[in-house]
Amino acid sequence: MSQEQNHRIAEKLLAELGRCADAEEIAKLFSADVVFEIAGDVGALPWIGRNTGRSAASDFVRDTRRLIKRERFDVHDILVSEDRAVIVGSLSSRINATGKIIESDFALILGISNGEIKRFSLIEDSFAVSRAARE
Repeated sequence: MSQEQNHRIAEKLLAELGRCADAEEIAKLFSADVVFEIAGDVGALPWIGRNTGRSAASDFVRDTRRLIKRERFDVHDILVSEDRAVIVGSLSSRINATGKIIESDFALILGISNGEIKRFSLIEDSFAVSRAARE
């Protein structure tokens, strides 16, 4: 894939998430065997850990919408190469169950092949996430 195409895929993912598109529609951006990896305290929230398949993408979208309220989601940059897009930004989210706020910078790394997201990795302040979810 070209860098321009990978940039468009990253922008489409952000646009679909931003407009609260249906989770199954968003999952169509991912390959059938996508590897979904979000580092952190496994068990604190359902999306933390390693999962595979489009259902991991749709589950992530549904679970985050159900369990957190997005207060702020700012994208600072989208960096691309021939096989990757990295979305860099900062966010603020409220955990519904605890009312606690998570403030974190993040990097969302998308491995892209044949026009599909093959790998999804989210790096954020996992300590703050688990603390907010468990307190």
